[in-house]
Amino acid sequence: MSDLTEPQLRTLVEAFYATIRQDAALGPIFNDIIEDWPEHLDKLTAFWSGVMLGSGRYSGNPMAKHVAIRARLSPALFSRWLSLWGETAARLLPPEPAAAIKATAQRIAHNLQRGCGLLENI
Repeated sequence: MSDLTEPQLRTLVEAFYATIRQDAALGPIFNDIIEDWPEHLDKLTAFWSGVMLGSGRYSGNPMAKHVAIRARLSPALFSRWLSLWGETAARLLPPEPAAAIKATAQRIAHNLQRGCGLLENI
C-alpha cells in the first residue's frame, strides 16, 4: 500500500499498544506475557510492515504464540482488540490506509481465532 509508510506503522503500533496496556480486559494478558515492550513493539512493527508493505522484515509465528495462550483468549477479546485497533488506525492514519489495515487485521484475527479453536470450522 503506497499510502502507508513505515513511520506511520510505528506510530500506530506504539499508540495502539499503549492503549492495550491500559485496557482492563486486554492489558493483563499482554502485560503478563510481554517481558520487553520495546523489543515487542519492534517485532510488531516489523510484522505490520511485512503484511502491509511487503518488507519481509518479520520473522516469527503469530499462530503459535496465540495457540500457546488460547486458554486466555475468547472471541470477545479479539473483538475488543479489533475495536481498539480500528479506533487507533482511524485516528492516526488517512482513511484509505486505515480501512486497509483494519480489514487486514480482521482477516488475521479470524484466522488466529480459527487456529486457536475459538471459532467453529464451517
